[in-house]
Amino acid sequence: MAAIPELKERVRRLFYPAYESRMVRALPKDRIPQHIGVMLDGNRRWAKGVGGDSTAGYRAGAANIEPLLEWSEEVGVRVVTLWLLSTDNLSDRPPEQLEGLLRVIGDAVDALVAQQRWRIHPVGALDLLPAWLSAGLKEAEEETRAVDGMIVNVAIPYGGRREIADAVRSLLQEHAERGTSLEELAEVIDVDHIAGHLYTKGQPDPDLVIRTSGEQRLGGFLLWQSAQSEFYFCEAYWPEFRKVDFLRAIRAYAQRERRFGA
Repeated sequence: MAAIPELKERVRRLFYPAYESRMVRALPKDRIPQHIGVMLDGNRRWAKGVGGDSTAGYRAGAANIEPLLEWSEEVGVRVVTLWLLSTDNLSDRPPEQLEGLLRVIGDAVDALVAQQRWRIHPVGALDLLPAWLSAGLKEAEEETRAVDGMIVNVAIPYGGRREIADAVRSLLQEHAERGTSLEELAEVIDVDHIAGHLYTKGQPDPDLVIRTSGEQRLGGFLLWQSAQSEFYFCEAYWPEFRKVDFLRAIRAYAQRERRFGA
């Protein structure tokens, strides 16, 4: 019986590259999402299934980030947002588990910087992170600022409600410095004013949001920006998410008729 999974894996390795190449060629170039958000979910459940601890799951998940970015680059995506840690995770994870996750994230970001291939942009409440990681994320952004490549938003720690609150706070502070009264601001404020203070300001909103692990909810990911996004939910846990899964998500997006809220 043990030979059956091995045989399936051999078949997959033999035939999937050709299948994936055909899928890439068949994608309509004018219907590729320019910005995709990815919820990298299922690392701990994957680890439990293979008999490993949570840190092993996080490391397996981190190893799949660079392939995802390469697949995105190959089809023409311009921006990828990776949700690596939520603001809730800072309080709902045991300290030893959280420490392992933060170390894995730090190592993963360092590896992306070393590539000098993508522009790293941290998005989230960096003030909630340990000083070493917050400083490392800011350095990653600075060290890749001049890279002429895809933008990679590293969402850590990220929460959609926190982002909107931060945007409003930044907007109020900006106008207070200008001497604008609350009454004057209330007369003119609109969605564009708030959008201009989001973590992703200046970027296109996500066309497609992918969540792995079979969960079918957003959990606050890109809460403001995803108002008109398309969603794709994949059963695979993040460490097992393959190129063919990614291409199926892109194909599903390309086949949909976007109504933009209508």
